[in-house]
Amino acid sequence: MSDITLISGSTLGGAEYVAEHIEEKLKEAGFTTALFHGPELYELPTRGIWLVVSSTHGAGELPDNIQPLLEQIDDQQPDLSNIRFGAVGLGSSEYDIFCGAIRTLDQKITALGAQRIGDRLEIDVTQHEIPEDPAEVWVLNWINLLR
Repeated sequence: MSDITLISGSTLGGAEYVAEHIEEKLKEAGFTTALFHGPELYELPTRGIWLVVSSTHGAGELPDNIQPLLEQIDDQQPDLSNIRFGAVGLGSSEYDIFCGAIRTLDQKITALGAQRIGDRLEIDVTQHEIPEDPAEVWVLNWINLLR
């Protein structure tokens, strides 16, 4: 089993790139990882550490590739009390519902018993041309919370 399970939801690939960059930093810090782009619920461990990275599209909606996971979580209501997690969102402050997808995922996971580690990172892509940069700063601080 991996130390950290990364879960990405992406429409145009931005969140995938951020998740892959975060994965590199976690590996450099000595963690083992498993990275899933839009996984099914059955693929994910029900204990350990998750790191969820998701972009937002439309009016605060989840990307198509992670929508089925949210539906499965809603339908099955799994016990996530053995999960600790981090949350990273990408969005544009030009929209009314900035980073709505990661806020929704954070709320759903927490409601099922998971505990968030540290603060949620919300990256405004209008302010950060390279979203991997703020994600790298965040994950290096997040790693310290894991130790």
